[in-house]
Amino acid sequence: MPGREDSKYRGRKCYQRGHSRPPRFIGVPLPPISSPTHGVFLQCYTQHMRLIAIDPGFGRCGVAVVEKARGGKESLVYSSCIETSASLPFPERLDAVARECTRIIEEYAPEAMALEKLYFSNNQKTAMQVAEVRGALLGLAGSLSLPVFEYTPGEIKSAVAGSGRADKKQIARMVHLLLPIEKIIARDDEYDAIALGLTHLARAR
Repeated sequence: MPGREDSKYRGRKCYQRGHSRPPRFIGVPLPPISSPTHGVFLQCYTQHMRLIAIDPGFGRCGVAVVEKARGGKESLVYSSCIETSASLPFPERLDAVARECTRIIEEYAPEAMALEKLYFSNNQKTAMQVAEVRGALLGLAGSLSLPVFEYTPGEIKSAVAGSGRADKKQIARMVHLLLPIEKIIARDDEYDAIALGLTHLARAR
């Protein structure tokens, strides 16, 4: 796994291929702009990518670490569903989610974070609390210098299942078709996080 990039390379663009957001260059001298070289002197997302994908929630929070080597197939490194007790005060549930996500990031060293965008809910209290979870995760990413990429539920469904109206069962079925998964996944939240990770891997090619 490549380490964190040197700060002087942060924000530099790849001049050979277009990226919707700047790739991360890992401590390797940049070639002259007049004679750019892509993928030889530079390590960027098109060579290797590992990211943490999070389907934010305070009762259940889906988390997945996925990666893809250049020219290789996507693989699932880790996934889980963080669950907190409804008997706990909300601040404690939020803290539990943030602490577990921090542990996962420290253990698996992703290079970026993908987050599902908040969609409008009829339950305003729940929507506000999920927004607070997202805020905590965005703050965590910022403190660790992880770039954040956000996708709507419709974008994720379209990328994984080919339809923005795909249901949970269709998403789960497509995740198994796209990735070799040997573990048993019991929660839709975990499938959603894996699908989110696959969406970013597909978008960042």
